[in-house]
Amino acid sequence: MVSLLSRTAVHARKRAIAKTLCYRVLMVTITVLVAWAVVGDARAAINIGLVTNVVKTATYYGYERVWDHVSWGVVSSG
Repeated sequence: MVSLLSRTAVHARKRAIAKTLCYRVLMVTITVLVAWAVVGDARAAINIGLVTNVVKTATYYGYERVWDHVSWGVVSSG
């Protein structure tokens, strides 16, 4: 029987952090632009973008770390 969970992480933590930060910069920009279009106030839009993305960044990082321990769909070398 094939196990879906691996004992070692597939990706390094540094890689997960780098991916998370790059993705979040893009998402902050999109969130601020959409919020600005909706509320019409740049300061409020920036606040909305920053607060929502702090929560989303932590969530995404945790999600990546969980998937690093799932071996399903990963081809093992060797």
